[in-house]
Amino acid sequence: MATKNETLKLTEIKAILATLQARFQKHPGRHTGIVWQDVEQKLLTALGTEVMRALLWMEATGGEPDVVGLDKKTGKYIFFDCSVETPEGRRSLCYDEAALRARKENKPAGSAIGLASSKGVEVLSETQYRHLQSLGHFDTKTSSWLNTPDAIRKLGGAIFGDYRYGQVFIYHNGVQSYYASRGFRCCVML
Repeated sequence: MATKNETLKLTEIKAILATLQARFQKHPGRHTGIVWQDVEQKLLTALGTEVMRALLWMEATGGEPDVVGLDKKTGKYIFFDCSVETPEGRRSLCYDEAALRARKENKPAGSAIGLASSKGVEVLSETQYRHLQSLGHFDTKTSSWLNTPDAIRKLGGAIFGDYRYGQVFIYHNGVQSYYASRGFRCCVML
């Protein structure tokens, strides 16, 4: 007989599988040529792994993860946060832990890079963000921190993106800044 905790875990797993399947079927243009049964098989083999915990966390924080591709080299499915706006549960964060430590007043609750790292996910790169934007219009009222090249970060900056006026914009900001409308989007591979 399963304990209450095991039942809860089983309930969570069934719920995330049902949610992912419904989202997959609702947005076929995000994963042309990929079959749900193949994705589901990978998900079932990932039960109890960091990847499954990451997907549960992405969903719980409002990311609405969905399959956006298949990495031909590794054979892994690529999941991005596909919520229309940057995930609500991951906003008002500065860029990274160094920026958080350097901020003396009005510190945010955390950092995008620090939180992503603690959950076993990657913050989307500019290339990944542009791919996401090719699948729909995201961040029309919000913005998302992006994984920033070291050359920019060493100078105290970080990049973020949004979608305005019919196109994708990539901007820069100081790493210590944070806004109620800026969060981050994740990528995880399975």
